[in-house]
Amino acid sequence: MLVTWKYRPRGTFLDSLDPRSRWITSFLILFAMVPIWHPYVMVGYFCLSMTQFFLSRLTWQETKRVWFFIIFLIVIVIGLNAIITGRGGPGEIQRLEPHVLWERSFNILGATWTPNITVEKIGFGITQMFRMMGTAVLFFIIPWTIDPSKYGVTFSGMGIPYRFAFSMDLAFRFVPTLARDFATTVDSQRARGYEVERLEGGLITQIRRVAPLIVPVVMNAIVNGEDITNAMDLRCFGQDKRTWIGKLQYRTRDYFWIGIGVAVFLGALYLNWGLNLENFFVPTWFYGLFGVVP
Repeated sequence: MLVTWKYRPRGTFLDSLDPRSRWITSFLILFAMVPIWHPYVMVGYFCLSMTQFFLSRLTWQETKRVWFFIIFLIVIVIGLNAIITGRGGPGEIQRLEPHVLWERSFNILGATWTPNITVEKIGFGITQMFRMMGTAVLFFIIPWTIDPSKYGVTFSGMGIPYRFAFSMDLAFRFVPTLARDFATTVDSQRARGYEVERLEGGLITQIRRVAPLIVPVVMNAIVNGEDITNAMDLRCFGQDKRTWIGKLQYRTRDYFWIGIGVAVFLGALYLNWGLNLENFFVPTWFYGLFGVVP
């Protein structure tokens, strides 16, 4: 049986919104930020996403694992890559006059590699982290704040074909189901004396020892998938367009919420084409932090 994320009604403004308006506004804000690399706009984007997070009233205890994963991924993978290579963004970062803070040459297999860290790369890395963090916060709260029973009717109500809408519904439920099965398997193996916390030895040995955890989870996922497929076949899924038990209807607050997304989108277009603020740059005060004169 499919389970869901730990959704619970909190009586917030976000809970009262039509899920379609939540998705539409989130995508409008995301698309608005795609062509812009201005550091101040990225900070504003992050603050806008955090405002929605605070409106959701999610607690640290509920989301701390996700926060750790997001921060690790963004800081280590994206941030360090941007600071070391300066890549992953607009070409302006490569064309700016570099102010080198650190540089060293390495000889690798006869080839010379000379990485460096510049003020421009650090500024770009911070801007990139604000961009990725804003995007992550904008969307990761959705599983905790939207009733999972409304996923299918939400996607269908947004004009998505009902087959794809149903697939999205199942996909959102599959991950927590897999997590539930894995936790159950770990507890079962512990009850049988399997010491999960003491996986020692080399890489091959650890992979072999973790098999009692992975194999049951994978097999159970396959069996559950077949059960769902059989249930859908018995109900003649795909023979005709299906209807949904739940009904969604836009209200004034939903139009207001979508209006915020439209305003942000139009504002971003104005910043981009009207004020030409889409390009990346390094503020003068940022050079001063490193004692460098631009």
